[in-house]
Amino acid sequence: MRAQLLGAAALLAVAAVPAAAWAQPATPVGLWRTIDDATGQPKSLVRITESGGVLSGRVEQVLDPAKADSRCDACSDERKGQPVLGMTVLRNVRQEEPGQWGGGDILDPNNGKVYKVRLRPEDGGSRLGVRGYIGLPALGRSQTWQRVE
Repeated sequence: MRAQLLGAAALLAVAAVPAAAWAQPATPVGLWRTIDDATGQPKSLVRITESGGVLSGRVEQVLDPAKADSRCDACSDERKGQPVLGMTVLRNVRQEEPGQWGGGDILDPNNGKVYKVRLRPEDGGSRLGVRGYIGLPALGRSQTWQRVE
């Protein structure tokens, strides 16, 4: 009887632990719908991948058919004049602390500017807070991307 009570108590203790405690932490890896911070409209699909602890993101689809063949004419690095479709726009990002990635950079192909970047999964990983900045994180702009897969 005592063993049954201990077994039942253990079962209750395990059941009381939220499922989120066993869930893997949200990660930026996946396919994301980028949302323009000025218009609120979807712009592209970016796939973020991880290799050796380093994240990178590449444009898989430009959602505006009129801009599908656009090139990064304003870029000043090796991406100058290259098609935005297929372009790596997120580079060298690493996990800085649980739930936050940074240390790399993000390119805005519309103006060719490269910003330092911070990524923070939100809402259990269904959204991604993207902060591009120059110097201090307070000097920048934010977008919220939506997970596609």
